[in-house]
Amino acid sequence: MTGIRLTAPAPGWSIDADVVVVGSGVAGLTTALRCAAAGLATVVVTKARLDDGSTRWAQGGIAAALGEGDTPEQHLDDTLVAGAGLCDETAVRALVTEGPGAVRRLIGTGAHFDTTETGAIALTREGGHHRRRIAHAGGDATGAEISRALVEAVRSAALRTIENALVLDLLTDADGRARGVTLHVMGEGQHDGVGAVRAPAVVLATGGMGQIFSATTNPPVSTGDGVALALRAGAEVSDLEFVQFHPTVLFLGAGSEGQQPLVSEAVRGEGAHLVDATGTRFMLGQHELAELAPRDIVAKAITRQMHLRGAEHMYLDARHFGAAMWEQRFPTILAACRSHGIDPVTQPIPVAPAAHYASGGVRTDLRGRTTVPGLYACGEVACTGVHGANRLASNSLLEGLVFAERIAADITGSVDGPRDAAGGGPAPEAHPAGSHAVPLLTAESRTAIQRTMTKGAGVIRSAASLATAAAELEALGRTATTADEGGRKDAVPGVEAWEATNLLLVSQVLVAAAREREETRGCHWREDRPDRDDDSWRRHLVVRVDQDLLPVVRTTDSSAFPPVRPGDPADSALPGLPNHPADAPEEP
Repeated sequence: MTGIRLTAPAPGWSIDADVVVVGSGVAGLTTALRCAAAGLATVVVTKARLDDGSTRWAQGGIAAALGEGDTPEQHLDDTLVAGAGLCDETAVRALVTEGPGAVRRLIGTGAHFDTTETGAIALTREGGHHRRRIAHAGGDATGAEISRALVEAVRSAALRTIENALVLDLLTDADGRARGVTLHVMGEGQHDGVGAVRAPAVVLATGGMGQIFSATTNPPVSTGDGVALALRAGAEVSDLEFVQFHPTVLFLGAGSEGQQPLVSEAVRGEGAHLVDATGTRFMLGQHELAELAPRDIVAKAITRQMHLRGAEHMYLDARHFGAAMWEQRFPTILAACRSHGIDPVTQPIPVAPAAHYASGGVRTDLRGRTTVPGLYACGEVACTGVHGANRLASNSLLEGLVFAERIAADITGSVDGPRDAAGGGPAPEAHPAGSHAVPLLTAESRTAIQRTMTKGAGVIRSAASLATAAAELEALGRTATTADEGGRKDAVPGVEAWEATNLLLVSQVLVAAAREREETRGCHWREDRPDRDDDSWRRHLVVRVDQDLLPVVRTTDSSAFPPVRPGDPADSALPGLPNHPADAPEEP
């Protein structure tokens, strides 16, 4: 417990619940539905609308061993290879063994996946997978369909939701236990302004932090709010240096910034080729899977070719698909390309890597528990150990499903007795004595942070580039002000200032970890340290912040994570989930 909080007014209203879930993607809504079904008063807080998070933008699909001849063991092997020696095998085993059932329960919730003529789930391949195991919906609109089904289920269950609300800080009691969150409703909800949801269980499902970079596939709401909140609350984060850059993002021109259209890996899974301006394929001979190599390998290959050719992008050629396949299998991507003047039926698609997914995040155990009692994390905001140094394609939606169910089981007491209780005593204060507020950055600082991170901590990094990035971020931090420092208008608490302040904190922690890891591994590419060094670096970096919000980095003894609570058993000793009721058919 740090006693550090954002500069914000004291809450003007509050509501009480058993569980507050922050985020409305697959992780958040699955957790909320499970908790509500168990009879717990559950509140969902989301930054925009219920269906506005990263889940909706997921194109490719959800990976699970559902096909004939496929097994969880094969899925595990592919995940471990992609993770470059840093996956927690116990976490991966939980993911792949519980995954097929979790997908079937999602179907039981109302999600409709594409099927074959025989009625079986249609499966495709993506990078790093040796089998067809990617279930998809609407061709390339899987995330939108999953989001639709879960949002409808939440509304049907009449769960209490607070939309257009930016979470600010964790409420804790005198013992440092989570007791709720403070949040700011942006003038469009039932409540306005800063308020609080008081609950003994808090689940962070806030998604990613792609907006720390200039170009990203993430929506504008992905500003690392959950990671920043957890750090201020004293939680540990891990593996933050492993940011996955998606290899094939539609190139919109030099200097384009903000959310960029994704060209799903499933396009390569169906046979598209990566080529240079002359039409020559350059992935042949670089990996046994060629264009379907793990994402870090493909992103690096594209970047090398760009540098070699002095080009700003490469091309993805799928003209051989024909119009019918484009229209039926990839209608969303086809429309996005055409809206930007590219017709993939007749033209190769210009592509370049862009920030896509955070493999690290708030450190959890296999129950989703963080190092702060009562605080859970799930989905992209979390680091469960599943992804290691590089996420395997389409494992993210599956992770959200599987670990949401594990968190709900822990909260409701299904795994290990009664859930953690907050106990009695007075309600926690949002501004307790001894706490101090973080100075705020101006809204304009957001662009400066993004450009610094893109230049110094992007696809290619070095000691020199990271040192420059650290110095520039520190200089930006010195410009921060509090609302009472001279009455500066641009320092007045508000959404843009809070987001910029969160971005700065997350960026500084990421850069600190990237400077520490003096090797190239997975999606962390140090051009000055081009080799993987298992003897020194097959281990994790765990980071917390001190009272001045400065990163404190420590290295684990091995590739295994230590328990999140002193005295807890290792994750390998944790039981699996109880058997689920037959609440979904074996086939859709």
